Parts: sequence; structure tokens; C-alpha cells
Amino acid sequence: MVRTADHEARRRQIADAVHRLVAKSGLDAATVAAVAREAGCSVGLVQHYFPGKDALLRFTCEQVMAGVNDRIQARIAEGVEGRQSIRAVVHGGLTEILPVDEARRAEHRVRRTFAARALDSPALAEVAWAMAADYRGQLAGAVTNGKECGEVAPDLAAERAATGLMALVEGLADQLYHAQGRCSLGSVAEDLLRSYLDGIFTGECRQYGRGADPGAS
Repeated sequence: MVRTADHEARRRQIADAVHRLVAKSGLDAATVAAVAREAGCSVGLVQHYFPGKDALLRFTCEQVMAGVNDRIQARIAEGVEGRQSIRAVVHGGLTEILPVDEARRAEHRVRRTFAARALDSPALAEVAWAMAADYRGQLAGAVTNGKECGEVAPDLAAERAATGLMALVEGLADQLYHAQGRCSLGSVAEDLLRSYLDGIFTGECRQYGRGADPGAS
């Protein structure tokens, strides 16, 4: 009997093929036949795991979003282990969304392609909304935690701050992507992100005791 893990591995293999095709040539290139060739399997196998293209795209979208979130969680874990301030941890997590290398540029194109498709696809829109809400929730939680350790003013609205941060980072990600080969916006984007964070995290971290914040920036 084929194990469930084997089925999931095959589904991820097919989704990875969609990711590569979309990153290279756009959504129109991700036909079922092309996906099968890219994944090294038959059209019938793709259709066995995904009865329609919408199901295939939804699963791929979920995989892409999960990949971003996994990197963010890894950043958070590193920050906690390194006894960093919440501000430093938030900064590190948000930079994972910015297309500052080839892998994240490809990922950004895929995310934006799915975002455009989501305008006409309720299934993809549901995934995009759920992930955006999760990101905002994590950021709002970080801001709330910042109030407890002294980094954030008690009267700052956490949800508002989180929404502003996400809007800024997504906007910067778009501009960085389109600026590739034309001009360098990396330092400008970093300055804007740091400035916005400075407006939220205005206090000193007391979580580890005075002077024990090696990750502050």
C-alpha cells in the first residue's frame, strides 16, 4: 500500500513544477501537460492528484505561502534563541518577504501571479486572504508582546500597526521586484522599513534585562 507521505510528496513535487513554470514564464505556461513534463510524470498522474487546474493552483498557492511562513518562523526561532528584541525579530521576519535574491524574486512573481488570479478565483482568494490575515495576526501579536516588554507604547493600536507594516512591505516588495536591472532601491527600502519600525518600537526591550539585546538595530 502506498503511504500517505508518498502521496503528499508527489503532490508537492507537482506543485514545485507549477512554481518553476510560473516563476519562469507566467501562469499561462502552467498547462497540465507542461506541469507533467516539468514534474517528470504523466498527465494522468497530475489529474489523479488534482482533478482540475483550480485545485492544482490552490495547492501550489498554499505551498508557496507556507514556504514563506516557514522561513519567517525560522527567523523568529533564531531571534528568540539569540535573545533579540521583538523589533529585531519582526525586522528579520519581514525581510523574508522582500525579493532580494533570485529565489525570493521567483517566489514573489509566483505570489503576485496568484494574487492576480485570485481576483477571479474564489478558491485562490480564500487562500490569499487566510495567509494575509495570518501574517497580520502574527505582527499584531508581536506588537502586543512589545507592549509587555516595554518596546511599544501601551496605547498603540496593534492591528493598525500590523496592517501598516504589511502594506509597506508588500509595496516595497513590488517596487524592488520591478526595479531589478533599472536602479537600486535596496537601501531605500531598508531605510523605509527601519523608519516605520522605529515609529512602532519606540522603547527599550526589558525582556532579557538591560543591555541584553544583541539583536537590536
